[in-house]
Amino acid sequence: MIRTQTFHCIRWFCLVLLMSVSLAACNRSAAPTTLAVPTLIPTATAAVAPVTIAAPPTAAPTPVASTTAASPATATVTTAPVTTATVTTAPTVAATKAGNGGQVNASDAFFGGGAPGGSSEPDLYADRAPEFPADLEWLNTDRPLSLAQLTGKIVLLDFWTYGCINCIHMIPVIEQIEETFPDEVVVIGVHSAKFLNEGETENLRQIVQRYNLHHPVINDDEFVVWRSFGANAWPTFGVVDPRGNIVALQSGEVPFEAFERYISGMIEYYDSLGTDEIDRTPLELALEGATDPGTPLRFPGKVLADPEGNRLFIADSNHHRIVVADLTTYEVLNVIGDGQRGLVDGEYNEARFNQPQGMALGDGWLYVADTNNHAIRVVDLEAMKVRTIAGNGIMGTSLAPFGVAFTDAREVPLRSPWDVEVSADGESLYIAMAGMHQVWRMNLVTNSIQSFIGDGREAQMNARLSTSELAQPSGLFLVNGLLYIADSESSTIRAADLEGDSVMAVSGTPNNDLFDYGDTDGAYTVNRLQHPLGVTGNADGSQIYIADTYNSKIKLYDPETQETNTVFGQTGNGGYRDGAADVAAFDEPGGLDYVDGTLYVADTNNHVIRRAELATGAVTTLV
Repeated sequence: MIRTQTFHCIRWFCLVLLMSVSLAACNRSAAPTTLAVPTLIPTATAAVAPVTIAAPPTAAPTPVASTTAASPATATVTTAPVTTATVTTAPTVAATKAGNGGQVNASDAFFGGGAPGGSSEPDLYADRAPEFPADLEWLNTDRPLSLAQLTGKIVLLDFWTYGCINCIHMIPVIEQIEETFPDEVVVIGVHSAKFLNEGETENLRQIVQRYNLHHPVINDDEFVVWRSFGANAWPTFGVVDPRGNIVALQSGEVPFEAFERYISGMIEYYDSLGTDEIDRTPLELALEGATDPGTPLRFPGKVLADPEGNRLFIADSNHHRIVVADLTTYEVLNVIGDGQRGLVDGEYNEARFNQPQGMALGDGWLYVADTNNHAIRVVDLEAMKVRTIAGNGIMGTSLAPFGVAFTDAREVPLRSPWDVEVSADGESLYIAMAGMHQVWRMNLVTNSIQSFIGDGREAQMNARLSTSELAQPSGLFLVNGLLYIADSESSTIRAADLEGDSVMAVSGTPNNDLFDYGDTDGAYTVNRLQHPLGVTGNADGSQIYIADTYNSKIKLYDPETQETNTVFGQTGNGGYRDGAADVAAFDEPGGLDYVDGTLYVADTNNHVIRRAELATGAVTTLV
């Protein structure tokens, strides 16, 4: 998990903070059609001519406010964040991630310092904030910015890396800050990448659009700004006052209440001076992807093939809906969700999701990991209705005692569920709880839920189910009693022996080192992955396929030889190209599924679903 570390809070003023609190806050188609393939992307051969389906309305949905989680009444939950073991350093800078997801209590939050008694007067010895280097690449603005230009603004620096779940958790908080203080505060995202793939500006540009960020972002891929401000964990937040002094620095998931109290106090102080030092002129932005391209799919995260029902389910993540297509013709059969962000149960055309990801089928039900709603949804495919079966829409902030079952899953705050898998007997649902670095298990008969694999610390440690340590599990595949886990932040595939009570790494680094990643084929001791998000396989478990997301490749793990080798996307580096296996290109594929010698791939950054034929090696675009 993320190790929380309070940095030296650089002498500003002391505020009495809030009470201890951790952060949180579909049309039935009359006749089938096929999703239109985005412009300039070649169309796969299909049984019928493609017919365009409109993308959802482009009007911005009402943001879902982050909310503080209350502990469930059905079981005792630990309230103190769980600290992770120190991880090894990155090549260019000492860096860690902050624990139990790095949540920071408001009463412990960073914005302290100053004179005893809570003086709001600035410290005469505050440090001048270091200026941004002139040669950095910027996004969401048409020109580089400087702190000198931002004199008069309260500048909030967000040091982040885009695959980090704790950084993702802070996005709604930053949105709240921007909405609460639209004139006084300027947020600057300082993207200091953990992974090599994240350091590429074009990849970062995609993420700025995917996360719908509305503030300037610096590509600090060489950690220049990071080092100058003394950051050493993701996420870290720095505050620069209107006079250009760095006045606070704090790592971890900081509650909105702490930001609000601190910023309000700073505004009140400067306004009391009567000097008009605060510049309330809005900052002009040039947002990346300000115009929705209108592609039928928008950053699809996962895909699920249903050969028995001849259906293909697509998590159209940034359109906040599930698309159901015919598995043979790829015609659209239904759209589940109205395309707006929210947590609403009901019929297909009124239900709402928030960045849905993984899906699983069981007894005619479609289970959905509704990631940003921190909920598990179930779709009654016959009645064409959606309901919530786990999670209450509030992001959890504490780890439950291991193995303690909550009697009503609907009352339990979950934390970024990313994938789901149904047990062989249909009675259990396994949940990749990315935000807690655990796998949970839900009893579908009693509706109880509990942590099942991982102690909640973010690491790559193999042990018993209860004492092993995972790092942002994001994909699941169950076969022969083995639950394969795409453990993204450790860049490994883990295998949990559910009967044997053990967890082992089968692909990726054998070391407990969250910075040991790469792109190397071969035996277990040498092969490396980079932030894999998806895993699937054939029915007998002899072939395990991996969406090696940040390498933009599809790889095969052979349990017999224990080797992992690239099968599609040989060139890597991201791109878009249909064709033979040695020339086909993907761009950060987030999920995949296997049926009868065919892989269906959610090619996330290309906004399409691809089909990869294992016998011929041919890759084509479906929708």
